[in-house]
Formats: sequence, C-alpha cells, structure tokens
Amino acid sequence: MSPFVWTGDLVRTPLGLPPGLPDERQFRTIATDSRSEMEGCLFVALPGERFDGHDFVVQAMARGALGAVVSRAVEGVDAASLYIVDDTLVALGELARVRREALTATVVGITGSAGKTSTKELTRAALSGSLRVHATAENFNNRIGLPLTLLETPSDVDVVVLEMGTSEPGEIATLCEIAQPAMGVVTTVSESHVERLGSLDGVLDEKLALLRALPADGSSIVGDEPPALPATARQARSEVRIAGWSERADADLRPVDPRVDSDGRWSFDWRGAPVQLQAPGRHVVGNALLALAVAEALDVAPTAAAAGVSAVPPGAMRGELRRIGGLTLVVDCYNANPQSMRAAIDVLASMKPGAPRIAFLGSMLELGDLAAGLHRSVLDYAVGSDVDRVVATGAFANVADSTATRAVLVESELDAAYEALRPTLGGDETILLKASRGVALERMLDRFEADFGVADIGVEEGC
Repeated sequence: MSPFVWTGDLVRTPLGLPPGLPDERQFRTIATDSRSEMEGCLFVALPGERFDGHDFVVQAMARGALGAVVSRAVEGVDAASLYIVDDTLVALGELARVRREALTATVVGITGSAGKTSTKELTRAALSGSLRVHATAENFNNRIGLPLTLLETPSDVDVVVLEMGTSEPGEIATLCEIAQPAMGVVTTVSESHVERLGSLDGVLDEKLALLRALPADGSSIVGDEPPALPATARQARSEVRIAGWSERADADLRPVDPRVDSDGRWSFDWRGAPVQLQAPGRHVVGNALLALAVAEALDVAPTAAAAGVSAVPPGAMRGELRRIGGLTLVVDCYNANPQSMRAAIDVLASMKPGAPRIAFLGSMLELGDLAAGLHRSVLDYAVGSDVDRVVATGAFANVADSTATRAVLVESELDAAYEALRPTLGGDETILLKASRGVALERMLDRFEADFGVADIGVEEGC
C-alpha cells in the first residue's frame, strides 16, 4: 500500500482555505513540537498554558519545516509558507480527520472514567499477534494527542486503537468526529472531572457519546459497573455487549474459573485458553474481558488473544508492584477518582493474607463541589475494608476525624504523614500508594527506599 502523502493543496482543503497558486510542496509529516525532527514537516502552532507554538515557528522553519499552520502572521517567516486559520487546534483535528478518511483500518475507540489506558494496552496486545495495530502512545487521548496518533498511523495497519479522554462536555463527540470509530468501548464511569461535567449523570452522558457516534453497523462493548452504565448504554445501542463479573454482564463475557494469587493477580479461562494477568486487581479482569471481546469481534483466535493480554505488565504507576526490602508497594499514582480508589483498596485487601496492609491515600482532584463528600465516602470505604491502617493525607485529612487513631493516621502533608507512619512499620507490610496525578504521591518512594532499600520493579513474572 502506498504511503499517505500530504501536499500543499491537500492541506488547504480541510482548513477551509481558498485555492491559491499551485502548491507542489510535499510534507513528510505533521508535527506540533518544534524540538522534534522538522525536516520536511508541516508545523502546527498550538497555543498552550505555558507556551505558544507561534513563538517557535521561526525555529521550526530554520530546522527544515516546509510550512506552518498558524492563527496569525509570524514575523520573519514568508507569508507563502503559512496556512492562516482561526483556530490551530481545530485545524489539527481537521487534518487528522482527512488522514482517518484515507485509512482502510478499523478504528476502535476506548473511553471511561478509569481503566482507559490499561484497556487500550490490553486491546493492543490481544490484537497484535494476528493483526497490524497502531495505538495511542501512553495516554495521548485528548484533542492534541488523538489527532497526532491518527496523523502518525501507517497506511498498512489493520486496526487503530484510540484512547479517548474528556474533561468537559462535548469533547468525546469532537474526538469521534475526527476519529470516526467503528467500534466503541466504555470501561466504566465514576465521578471524574465532575468539576466541569457536573455529576455522575453528566459523566455517563459524555462517555456514551462514543456509542452514539458509531455507525449503524458498528460494535459496542461496555463494562458492567456501575449498574447505570449497561442500562443506559442499552438505550443508546440495543446490541451493546456487556463484560464483567456481575449478572448484568453477558453470560459469555464473564470470567470463567477465576482465581487469584497472593499478590492480587487474577487468572481465568477465555474460550478454553488460559489467561494470567500480570497487573493486580479484580477490576483488571473486567478490562481484560473488554479487550478480549474486541479481539473476538475482529476474528482473533482465542489462544492468540489470551496470550496477548497475559503478556501485558502494569503500566507505570498504574498498579505496579515494587519490592523495597521486605515491603511490597502497590504504586497506583497515575490518576484517581472514587471508583478507581475503591478498586485499588480492594486490590490491597486481596493481597498477602496475614501481612499488615496499609492504604496511603492522597487527594482526588477535579471533583468540584462534590469533593468533600466523595473523599469522605472513599475514606469510609477504606476504613471498612480488610486493611489494617489508612493514611489520610490532603483532602482525605480534611474530612477525617481530627484525632488520629490506630486505624486512621491523619496528616495533611505527605512528608509529615510518612514521618508519622515510619516508626510503626516493621518492614514486611503491603502498602498502597493511591492519589491523583497532580499530587505526585510517587515521591514517597524515595522515602521508602532510603529507609528500607532499593526498589525491585516488575519482579515476579513481570509485575
């Protein structure tokens, strides 16, 4: 298959620019970072919170860019090299839509309040043994990352797996207009980004925009938690498949013969093939079932799909197991909302019976007016779970009882919490570190390493 070629004339059309003089330039690729390889590129100058891409157009051109998409003239750059538009972010999406329309690959969109990246990686792995797959790198799931993923897609792939994130109403619909998915997966919904989405119902409506955007013959798969997700998804698409543990899930999309080891890692059977998950947590089984259902819909053999998902390690700070001396740390600091907090606490409660288990909790962010009540609810859940101690910091400390107890250690600041916890540790505990990304709770790892030894990362079968 011939590679896709961006010509100057092809660029003008999706940007809504009138035809100009014949433009024989051919762009090697489209880029938004002037620090990347610029030779032969079309540079899109995006405004940002800290930097404005327009300030780097001259640099990009000096490094070999053949043109730039901008929203204003740039001093020192020939106007003939510029494509001037009203909004360069919209322009990036329009260019990506053109690239999408030229692809023959099946596009799979994955969204949800938790588990998007894990499910994306499991889906990639389930498919890759049988199909040529291009997928979102890391968690590049927004109006910049998703277009760039499409723009970098090779022409000969069979499937494109796209993670779709949102923080405000209408964002999923916008991403779907660009990506035009044929399959849609919703992992779960929770009170994430309610600061802008308003409520759990608002989150649910935003996530289900993915299903509403699918073509009539498209395929849709959703998780079974919370109960409102499958119920509402069926209103959007009557043929939706449901995967998970509960009776709400389709009978053939529930785990068969599930079993768990002392590190909280689950095994089960998929169409007669063994699955051994490397990341701990009952919720990971649900993510794996979603990925396996996608693979089945794309005619991937069960043995190949099962082997693929069994080879996926936990993502960085997404349920990693680290050994520091005799300690076992569950490092889950990439993001947090009430549902993912409860799932992480459940992972901790399932691990190493007989060893002390401690939940070290940091703030959940972007919860708006619901923050205090949601932190209180999660704290109550943790205290009522089968864990030995809860360390409440940040917003959890704000809603905890003012007097620290043996079961709940309350300290607003992370360092103070560690200093209070350290004298009580015997060195054989299992400790969960869980908070939103902005808290940077992983910096506590340095404190544990200083006192208990250097961490072993990914020990015991890839974890």
